[in-house]
Amino acid sequence: MAAVSMPKPSALPWLWLSALLIGLDQASKWLAVAALPFQQQVEFVPGVWNWHLTNNTGAAFSLGANGGSWVQGFFMILATLIGVGLSLTLRRIARDDWRNAFPFALIIAGALGNLVDRLRLGHVIDFVEWHVGEHYWPVFNLADSCIVVGAVLMVMYSLSHRHKAA
Repeated sequence: MAAVSMPKPSALPWLWLSALLIGLDQASKWLAVAALPFQQQVEFVPGVWNWHLTNNTGAAFSLGANGGSWVQGFFMILATLIGVGLSLTLRRIARDDWRNAFPFALIIAGALGNLVDRLRLGHVIDFVEWHVGEHYWPVFNLADSCIVVGAVLMVMYSLSHRHKAA
């Protein structure tokens, strides 16, 4: 008699992390709009960190911000495809495969957090500005950070996994 193997539980519960991060992203943007003057730098950590409330019609870190209205539609479709695609991928990976599930959950949160802004406001709210002296990083938000950290973790895992296989 052949042993019946039970399917491993999927990683879909990691979407709770995505939902939590989307909530934190939206709450942080609400606080920024309520507390910060628009388009004015407010020094937070001298020489390194400012609060700088701005509206972004582009992608993460203002990429494509001057591309016109078609860019908004493109980024809304892209965010939806990323959210759906990675969610479907979470269904196919094991729940305990955190090296894939955690970065996917971060990227989903970032894509959908900014999508909420685009659908609700027609732009994304950014308010975190880092700099060193006169060298400024584009203004960003928690959703952008989730995308970047998730992508970096995916690449790091991919490279370490490839190195172990070789």
